[in-house]
Amino acid sequence: MSGQAASYYNPNQGFAPQGDQPYDPNHNANYQPVDPKAPAPPPYAPNAPNAPQSGYNFEDAFKIEKPKFNDLWAGLLLIAVFLGYVAVSGLTIHSYASHKGFSGGGIYDAANDFSLNTNTLVLFIFVLCVALVLSWLYFLGARYFTKTFIWATGILNIVFALATGIYYIAKKQYGGGIVFLLFGVFAIVCFISWIPRIPFTAFMLQTTMDVARGYGHVFLVSALGGIVTVAFAAWFSVTLVAIYVAYEPNSSGINPSCQNGGCSTAKVIGLTVYATFAMYWVSEWIKNTVHSTIAGVYGSWYFWSKSAGGMPKGSTRGAFRRATTYSFGSISFGSLIIALINMLRQACSVAQRQEAGQGNLVGSIFIWILGCVISLLDWLVTLFNRYAFCHIALYGKAYIPAAKDTWKMMRDRGIDALVQDCLMGPVLTMGSVFVSYVCALLAYLYLQFTKPAYNADGTFTPVIMAFAFVIGLQVCQVFMTPIGSGVETIFVAMGWDPQVMINDHPEIYYKLVQLYPRVQQAIHA
Repeated sequence: MSGQAASYYNPNQGFAPQGDQPYDPNHNANYQPVDPKAPAPPPYAPNAPNAPQSGYNFEDAFKIEKPKFNDLWAGLLLIAVFLGYVAVSGLTIHSYASHKGFSGGGIYDAANDFSLNTNTLVLFIFVLCVALVLSWLYFLGARYFTKTFIWATGILNIVFALATGIYYIAKKQYGGGIVFLLFGVFAIVCFISWIPRIPFTAFMLQTTMDVARGYGHVFLVSALGGIVTVAFAAWFSVTLVAIYVAYEPNSSGINPSCQNGGCSTAKVIGLTVYATFAMYWVSEWIKNTVHSTIAGVYGSWYFWSKSAGGMPKGSTRGAFRRATTYSFGSISFGSLIIALINMLRQACSVAQRQEAGQGNLVGSIFIWILGCVISLLDWLVTLFNRYAFCHIALYGKAYIPAAKDTWKMMRDRGIDALVQDCLMGPVLTMGSVFVSYVCALLAYLYLQFTKPAYNADGTFTPVIMAFAFVIGLQVCQVFMTPIGSGVETIFVAMGWDPQVMINDHPEIYYKLVQLYPRVQQAIHA
């Protein structure tokens, strides 16, 4: 690290501008004013004086003095929920396999005409393949065509929303059609507001891509995270179909799984809700573990890439090890909050499609508005979470203290203004939503084309489309997580020590000043 800082931020003490009374969140009487004539304190990076000049690793660079497993209750609860999911999945898949002839071996040969069957499983396989291909192409677009990537995201969302709305109206699905048209109009308004901020966002995206190419294993982590998510989504798809096959009753009693009793609609609903919640929580944990791992790489680059010893060795492995050990509970805690909000959004999505299918326009629009409110809450909590996870990745704090400290630091520094003006989060979210809408439309077209007997009256269409939407959303979000992680970690690191940006990364700092002059006031606020 180079240079002397005019001010510094210690996550354990607070932001202290030189020459002023240091900020003390606990009003500690031991704090004393800093003598303006005294030498400036060194720029803050965790344990910088203790790091060797060479050969040090991630644990040395971001050392935790007294490491402990934070938020252990959340980690143990996640493990318990996952084990329960494994048990439910094992029992239902065994039942499904035992009566495979009843559910069919392909698209059209099922005797089961009252619940999800192999036809649905084939549908989810198509959805997974589309989600995987589109997500990877989207990631490559961000990697190689930064500015075009942002424009294309906005335009594709607008065109797709309007085209889908027109298609649904042509099919006399008026509720869904009007909702998609409203979404298209909303996307147009958002995109117009984006235009002045696109150069700033494109530069931040290009910076993260340049770092990813030269340091750590960002692209590898993205690929592995995406593959694990696809595998888990495939497992969930089989489990979801198996739950219906094993426990869905019918009036004629022909379901061989129900011959010994135990089948009921209530059991199907309960197990589906449990499996969906487990899927959300585990997939969010995967996404946030990827995020924390990548945050460790970008934090190492920011603080140490220009130091005498260079980048810590094994930054990617070290950050991943911390995320899956001491910070496992904290990541599980933050992921739990998002999982609960996503469950509410999922319920709104199913209800909205059911209302639209029944022609209830007023109810459909009302539930869509409620869903938008929940989506806004999801965005706010996710934003809060992701910056907190940057703190957790580097300093190993518990979830709530890390969230409070990080957000307070960002507000004191003025970094929150950069966050609001950077479009990286909205762009990645809109891109993921685009992939999920394609998956939902694929599910709708598949059901219209194959016409499975169990869906003769369209009862299952809203549910299947909602799950296709979720699969596409979760897969794409995990693939795109490393891109957002880079921008977010740079913003947080600038708040912790802006002088490092000025001294060690001047080409980035002065380009930022050129594109976004307010950055000078923001990081010196």
